[in-house]
Amino acid sequence: MRRLVLLAMVGLVAQLVDGSLGMGYGVTSATLLVASGIAPVAASAAIHFSELGTTLVSGFSHHKLGNTDWRTVGVLAAPGFVGAFAGATLLVNLDTDVAVPVVAVLLIALGTFVTFRFLTPRRLTFGPRPGARFLAPLGLFAGALDSVGGGGWGPVGTSSLLASGRLEPRKVVGSVDTAEFVVAVGGSLGFLVGLGAQGIEWAYVLALMVGGVVAAPIAAVLVRYLPARVLGVAAGGLIVLTNLQTLADRANATAVTEGLLASLVFTMWVLWTAWAVKIDQPVDPPVPGVTRPVGV
Repeated sequence: MRRLVLLAMVGLVAQLVDGSLGMGYGVTSATLLVASGIAPVAASAAIHFSELGTTLVSGFSHHKLGNTDWRTVGVLAAPGFVGAFAGATLLVNLDTDVAVPVVAVLLIALGTFVTFRFLTPRRLTFGPRPGARFLAPLGLFAGALDSVGGGGWGPVGTSSLLASGRLEPRKVVGSVDTAEFVVAVGGSLGFLVGLGAQGIEWAYVLALMVGGVVAAPIAAVLVRYLPARVLGVAAGGLIVLTNLQTLADRANATAVTEGLLASLVFTMWVLWTAWAVKIDQPVDPPVPGVTRPVGV
């Protein structure tokens, strides 16, 4: 019972992060489930079934708050479904020892680009919405990676869309989270075919889902009102932090080394976010007839 309560809390925190930054639910949940001794296949299956509830509530909340670009969702979701189903059915036979670090390096590069794009103290502009040539391959790849690793839809989808500069951050997060419901359906069906109902930890599914459903509307409100610059820097920093940890794990780094690395990156992330908050503050317009002292 204690484990189920803990998993519900993990689901709540993970969805709060995922719903506001567009990533984190699968990565956080998969890490805890695998660490507790659950096989990666079973962990990913539990996460995807729990996402049937969390992503549905999250997508509805983002829609109601105007965070969703439905054209992007429509083009992204169908390839995501196909990729998630294929990734789930092939997970048992797929060797991820090479794929995981390569993807982690790519995401670190994207996360760094996203972070510094939004740290630049200039007016943020966003180009035309991304087209199907960009979204379809992105959805297919992100969906497959999501099933294979227990998480990946958010890190790949959110970071790529943010790096493209085609949508403002809240629209990126809202659209990626909304499309994730279709991806969760594809992954869940794949695991159901591959594992059968007996191979899925339904108690874990329910615990994760309850926590995530509670957090989803709160996260949608946060992303609706967070400034674009702050949201972009926070998301970029999370991408870098998460994937550096992945590389450290793959390199069999010591616990001390991993702790120092995580502390350094986390400190830089906090400083970057604080700087983004500072430069995002509006400047008071000059008052006619009033001279400001130099430096004020």
